[in-house]
Amino acid sequence: MISSKQRAYLRGLANDYPVIMQIGKSGVGENLLRTFSDALEARELIKIHILENSGEEPKAAANRLAELLSADVVAVTGRKIVLYRASQKKPVIELPS
Repeated sequence: MISSKQRAYLRGLANDYPVIMQIGKSGVGENLLRTFSDALEARELIKIHILENSGEEPKAAANRLAELLSADVVAVTGRKIVLYRASQKKPVIELPS
């Protein structure tokens, strides 16, 4: 679990990050989860856009994804979600204490 100070730091970093994936009408399947997990391992911080036709509420989807991916929800702004998970192999982002 990350602290509010760490969450604020990660939100600041995420401002410059592009949206790298979208959740569409087919929802979240095994392949998409694997792709999210690989992206988190490589980048540690990812931004996801939930399309209107997905039928998913952004906050509920963020919490579900965080649970499935063992990640932390950094922010939910509109239909965009920011997730963080420290890399097991090569951590890049150093969180403030």
